[in-house]
Order: sequence, then C-alpha cells, then structure tokens
Amino acid sequence: METETAPPDLFARLVEIGRDSSRTDSSRTAADALDASAEPETLYDRHGVLVVRVGDLVVKAHQPGREYGDPFLARIKVAASLPDLLLGPLGPPSTVDGRTVTLSLYGEPVDPHRELPWEDAGRLLAGLHATPIPADAPSWGRPTRVATQVARLGDGPAEDEIRRAFATLPAWVRGEDAGKGRPEGEERLIHGDWHLGQMVRARDGHWRLIDIEDLGRGDPAWDLARPAALYLSGVLHPDEWTLFLDAYAAAGGPAVTGAADPWTTLDVPARSLAIQIAATCVISAKGDERPLDGPEQAMVDACGRISAAGDAS
Repeated sequence: METETAPPDLFARLVEIGRDSSRTDSSRTAADALDASAEPETLYDRHGVLVVRVGDLVVKAHQPGREYGDPFLARIKVAASLPDLLLGPLGPPSTVDGRTVTLSLYGEPVDPHRELPWEDAGRLLAGLHATPIPADAPSWGRPTRVATQVARLGDGPAEDEIRRAFATLPAWVRGEDAGKGRPEGEERLIHGDWHLGQMVRARDGHWRLIDIEDLGRGDPAWDLARPAALYLSGVLHPDEWTLFLDAYAAAGGPAVTGAADPWTTLDVPARSLAIQIAATCVISAKGDERPLDGPEQAMVDACGRISAAGDAS
C-alpha cells in the first residue's frame, strides 16, 4: 500500500536518540530538557518515513532506498549556512538499523484548519531562489518522481488517462532522453520538493523550509509546480493561487519575474506535477480499496484535459 508504515520498533529507537541528544547537548536550556521528558509524538509515518518529535527535537528515519551519501552531506551543509531560510539537520546523519537518521529542531507545521500562509510561502520561496548558490550545492537534476509514479500504475480507465497525459510531456521529463528539449535557463538554489507541508514556524515566529533531501541547483519553476498543478486542476482556489504567485513575484521570485505570461515557464512543471499527483492518488485509492474522492478525481480529470491538449511543450 502507498501508506506503508515504518517498522514498529523503529519508533522506540528514534525516541531514545532524541532523549539521549537532549541530555548530552550542553546548549539545551532547562526548558528544553523539560520538553524532552514529555510524551513523544509521531509527526509522520508514511512511505517508509518515520518522523518523531521528542521535546524540541525532531528525529527522522529517512526513506529507505534513496542515496544519502556525499550529495546529502552537501545539502546539510548548505541548509546550515542559511538558518534564516532552512531548518535542516543539526549535523551529519547516523545509521540506525540500516536506516539513515537525522536530528533537527522542531518547528510548528502549517495548520490546515487555519488560513493557509500562501503569501508567506511565496516570499519564502522567492528568498530561497534569490540566494546566491553555495559553491558546493549539488545539482537537483531533473524531476524523476512523475515517471516513477506512472510506472507503478496498474490497469484501469483512470490509469490509462494518466498514461495518455504522461505521453505529452517532454522526453527529458519522462526520462527517455535526459537532454533532448530540456530548456536552458539560469539555475537557482531550489528546494526541489516544495509544498506547504515543507514549511514550519520556528521558535522566532518566522517560517522556515524543511526536508532538504532535494535541495540544490535547479530551475526555480519546479518549486512552484505543485501549487500550479493544483490550481490548474481546480483543487487550489484561484484567490489562493493569486496570493501565492503575486507574493512570490513581488519578492523578486526569478521563476516568473519579467515574464509577461508566467505559464511560459510554469506549464511543463505544472503538467508534470498534475500527472504525478494524479498517479499517487490512484495508487493510494487502489491500495486502500476505495473510490477516488473529489480532489483526487479532479486531478485525474486534469490529466484528461492535458492529453486532449496534446504536447504543448
């Protein structure tokens, strides 16, 4: 199933790591030490990733099967050099029962039941994209998850609709030819997997970005791809999209600055993410043995419009 959880005993190991770190770190205040004795809390447990809060610390067992070698160490270093933008790991990762584990400070996540911080999100992304790229920042590369998710699809009308839409994407997005047709633009420092769940409010009250596994040099338009896809699919309200995009542009966000039509740069990323999200929705619904809900069906319907429009790349 798409919602496969981490091994049960891993939770206890992460709690132990968090409490040991709180006890041994001399920079912790008395209040922090008190927090560490509080009941631990699971923040995320999906796709093989387990994230546990222990007081003011977050202990994360990263997704197995990904590369956490030198590029990940470089990303941790980049995040540490930009504390006003990123809340990254406190140091190099460790290995626990064959899993890569990191420690970070806790930040308050976006509350989906309150007004969503779209303007703050636009400004925060613009700030990241305007930051000079550190010399040792690794390359983001190209989007790979859309092809991965489409390859996991089974059989059915929704799956066929998604595959038809996928066929309209440029070859370099589909992974068939890494260089053919790929636009050449100025690289920026990008998050690489941005959505509102990648924002937390730090203790100083300001927003930071988390989850730096894809941080690096790349095309900033791909950081806007998810909200753009949700907007095109009718899942994100036009007013919220406008708040986000206007705030990003006003803060000097380079993905759309100077473009008479922002969709000249956002079209391929938005279509790609719409297809990726639709595939994820269908896989999840099939795994849970349930029908698609309204927003999920909207993503599949968007794939129908994408395939009907043909190759607009």
